[in-house]
Amino acid sequence: MATYQIEPAHSAVHFSVRHLMISTVRGEFTHIAGSVQYDPAQPQATRIDATIDAASIHTRDAQRDAHLRSPDFLNVEKFPSLEFHSSQAEPEASGLSISGQLTLHGVTRPVTLTVRDITPEIKDPFGGIRMGATAKARLNRKDFGLTYNMALETGGVLVGEEIEIQIELELVRKAG
Repeated sequence: MATYQIEPAHSAVHFSVRHLMISTVRGEFTHIAGSVQYDPAQPQATRIDATIDAASIHTRDAQRDAHLRSPDFLNVEKFPSLEFHSSQAEPEASGLSISGQLTLHGVTRPVTLTVRDITPEIKDPFGGIRMGATAKARLNRKDFGLTYNMALETGGVLVGEEIEIQIELELVRKAG
């Protein structure tokens, strides 16, 4: 079983949510850290521990980002990070299903990641060993206490409840 560190400069956590019931807003968290234990011969033993800096949210709009950091949404002063700790991994034909606990906005709930595109290890030009993977998940923001919204006079709401998450990871194997 090899242990890898998440390589933050080449990894990303993206999200998307409906806005005004007519479009999808996308954003990302720009600071992620953590480790992954993985062995392709024993994928069921995979373990993930990751931390995301909540204040690193970026949606290409400074005013919206400030609102998302406020107590209306992430409340980054009180809840500075999001954390995921896996508890179970199940091999699937095209990857892994990884269940774990996500702590967001001070609330911990079960979340399942669908992991695909697990690459074989490669040797980088600097002698390090790397691999990559893509993971997806969906969650309801209200399950994590993110309830801010505004009713629209035409029906519907300002912000959708379902959040789609896509994670792109580049991992560097720890020596030893």
